[in-house]
Amino acid sequence: MKLKNRTLLQQMSLVISPLALLALAPEAYSADSFTEAVTGGKVSADLQYRYENVNQQNALKTAKASTARLRLGYETAEFMGFGAKVELEHLTANSAYNSRENRKTNYSVVADPEYTELNEAYISYSGVPQTKLKLGRQEIIYDNHRWIGNVAWRQNHQSFDGYTAVNKTLPDTTIQAAYLTNVNRVFSDGSIDNGSGSFLGNHHMQSPLVNVKYSGLGFADIIGYGYFLNYDPSALAFGTKNSTATKGIRLIGSAPIGGYKALYTAEYASQSDYKSTNNYRADYYLVEGGVDVKVATIKVGYELLGSNKGQSIQTPLATLFAHNGWADQFLVTPTNGLQDVYVAARTNLGGFVPGVVLGADYHDFRADQGNQKYATEIDLIAEKAFNKTYSVGTRAAFFSAKSSYTAGTDVTKLWLYGSMKF
Repeated sequence: MKLKNRTLLQQMSLVISPLALLALAPEAYSADSFTEAVTGGKVSADLQYRYENVNQQNALKTAKASTARLRLGYETAEFMGFGAKVELEHLTANSAYNSRENRKTNYSVVADPEYTELNEAYISYSGVPQTKLKLGRQEIIYDNHRWIGNVAWRQNHQSFDGYTAVNKTLPDTTIQAAYLTNVNRVFSDGSIDNGSGSFLGNHHMQSPLVNVKYSGLGFADIIGYGYFLNYDPSALAFGTKNSTATKGIRLIGSAPIGGYKALYTAEYASQSDYKSTNNYRADYYLVEGGVDVKVATIKVGYELLGSNKGQSIQTPLATLFAHNGWADQFLVTPTNGLQDVYVAARTNLGGFVPGVVLGADYHDFRADQGNQKYATEIDLIAEKAFNKTYSVGTRAAFFSAKSSYTAGTDVTKLWLYGSMKF
């Protein structure tokens, strides 16, 4: 197993030192208490199998990716406010697909390469009232994953090296802050894209993040945020395009209507260049409304990733699978921007078949500049949870291209999966 970068090793040396001091502390902080913290923690295990079929209407062979991931973790109990967590991941796969690392470029892409790595390894401290500090490698999720997420859909989760803080001192307020030194992406250590030659697995950066949520309004939460991504030159062209400052405000809430609930979300953000040679500013908008009728939820929304001066809104640290369709055709926002008008429906069958969720989404994709119609997409899902441990599911995505974008290529994706979590 390889650690992803030297920065993490430096961070972990800082982690080990406080623990060593605790172990050597005087009688009041005895070794027995420290031992109880280490041995009285929580073990976690996650085994997931997935089959993914990707068929594109082009010369590429149909991808048939059969992958199995094992994740093992251990989180200690706290002692004098200190705690720690370590989590390892391993993925085994066949080779009938292009992982972007395995040189199978005659197949369609499924971004799940074989790997063994350290997903999380951090020290935490909660000795300050209503505050949690973490140092090291960790998963970070803000809000709905639109800007910062762990890419949980892919077999290898995205994690971050750096420092994070969560503070709840102010009434009804949660302040989250982070300073990132590296992004451990869904690809393996030191991997190089077999198509472009750019580094995939690690993107070094010096990026502060701030997210503040206020929940005292009653009818909604309001969130203000600022994400300042400063990529290292080692990220090559990726860093030049995505060194951005994104500042925004988000409102999300619900209100009772008879025996049901009205759902609503509104968000605005402005993105500009940050410590880069680009000079632009583009806007982001999201408006979503819906209703929860207990046995089903229906939402209708409009999302705009704007474009200005040849630069469009980019969201490189997002959980992209959760946005703009499961076919993953807009992982990079087109130069002319993206408008996504969508309808999403979910039902739990009213308890007739416990644990079953059925759903369908429809997307209409157009450009921001010029209003060119890119494509439409239909996504379908059926999942069943047998209990907190076992679950199975299937999904499908049907992407129908309407323009020269994506070379006019239709894409069909199918997934079958099952997991055990302990």
